[in-house]
Amino acid sequence: MFNSLSDRLTATFKNLRGKGRLTEADVDATVREIRRALLDADVAVPVVREFTARVRERALGAEVSGALNPSQQIVKIVNEELVEILGGETRRIRLAKNGPTIIMLAGLQGAGKTTLAGKLSKWLKSQGHSPLLVACDLQRPNAVTQLQVVGQRAKVPVFAPHPGATSSELEHPAGDPVQVARAGVEEARQKLHDVVIVDTAGRLGVDADMMEQARQIRRAIVPNEVLFVIDSMIGQDAVNTALAFDEGVNFTGIVLSKLDGDARGGAALSVASVTGKPVMFASTGEGLDDFELFHPDRMASRILDMGDVLTLIEQAEKSWDKDEAARMAKKFADQEDFTLEDFLAQMQQIRNMGSMKKMLMMMPGAQNIRQQLEQFDEREIDRVEAIVRSMTPHERLAPKIINGSRRARIARGSGVHVSEVNGLLERFAQAQKMMKKMAQGGMPGMPGMPGMPGAGGGARKNAKNAPKKKAKSGNPAKAAQERKDAEARRANAAKALPTGAAFGQQGGDFDPSQLNLPKGFDKFLGK
Repeated sequence: MFNSLSDRLTATFKNLRGKGRLTEADVDATVREIRRALLDADVAVPVVREFTARVRERALGAEVSGALNPSQQIVKIVNEELVEILGGETRRIRLAKNGPTIIMLAGLQGAGKTTLAGKLSKWLKSQGHSPLLVACDLQRPNAVTQLQVVGQRAKVPVFAPHPGATSSELEHPAGDPVQVARAGVEEARQKLHDVVIVDTAGRLGVDADMMEQARQIRRAIVPNEVLFVIDSMIGQDAVNTALAFDEGVNFTGIVLSKLDGDARGGAALSVASVTGKPVMFASTGEGLDDFELFHPDRMASRILDMGDVLTLIEQAEKSWDKDEAARMAKKFADQEDFTLEDFLAQMQQIRNMGSMKKMLMMMPGAQNIRQQLEQFDEREIDRVEAIVRSMTPHERLAPKIINGSRRARIARGSGVHVSEVNGLLERFAQAQKMMKKMAQGGMPGMPGMPGMPGAGGGARKNAKNAPKKKAKSGNPAKAAQERKDAEARRANAAKALPTGAAFGQQGGDFDPSQLNLPKGFDKFLGK
């Protein structure tokens, strides 16, 4: 969504690198490029003016002039101002103290409210809540059926007493959305659901009659949260639509849908700043799991290509199998061989985290390799998994036994060419060697990386400092003379060794009176 804006801002900041001091002309040129980048991204003009004015004022102030690295200080200022226009801080749902928490969804038709209702309900269920979906969109054909399908996929119950409009019959005079909403809240109280999500009808535009219907629903159920769902790709019109809905239903938070699209994304930067209402959630894909809490600071870091490692860690913690991780850590510490069974288990762990492209794009500096990431085929993981699963259990544990005929059989079983099987086995052999070297004492060329505890890392360190062995001579006469000299040295060293106890005084007469021992202790010394 923010690729073009991120590219422009990153290129702008590159021009500041290496400068020990920034002049007013440098600041003006930077602010000018930032203004162009924001306008090209469809950010509303009033927001751009306010943003660039604050950046310029701070950039010409003492915090930049006195900084050791002015260019990094400019990036820090832009990051902080981006966080501010995105809402400042993370805003969570305000839960009701008594009775169910009522959440009402509002927005234009086509913004993705119904799908988002399912995503929100599944997310709330994963947080330990018991949500209920209420179908109040009786105008759009098959909207009730769509919500029922989404609820079934999310494993969340749906309250739908009225079928709503169908393709053959577009109007149902008996269907009253206000009455359905009121009955849905009562159903939640009786069935002990702690959250109610009310899906209302969308509007093709700012329609006065439909807006009045939304007001009536709001007055009837008195929601704790009114979430305005907005399509992130509608551009400059987002501001006018948001202002109209804010005046009509007085929403409390914003949800950005279709954030994975290829539009320029100015709506996300404009709506929160213009309305003063926080962005609370973001929909990042078509799946029910492609939904996340909106963090302004993390989104600003993504825009500036500084990555979003915290979200990546949270996804890993949520999907990673701790028992499997502990098993692999123990195996690594014990210097056991990394097998194809382990490789397959690790691939399953990575698949549980979601799209590889999305995860890699959260890494700092990912914009520099965006073209390579876009060309990455997610199905490559499926092909690798198919190859490994086409092997026998013994072949996975001992890949060295896989000869030519076995490779041909594996290729036929997985539907790939033999060359792909060969490539996988070669890459796996390299990975296996790397894992073994890391367990034994660190990778070559990586100083300061010790071995695992109890994995022989110290032995390698001592071996490095030990004197080198002298090579044996190839001349038989010279080799025999060297052996004689070595035996003579060993005999002389044995004669020079002092006699006596290993821990006592070595050699000579021993007098206990010379030691400061307790009275009567000398009888234990055997003297």
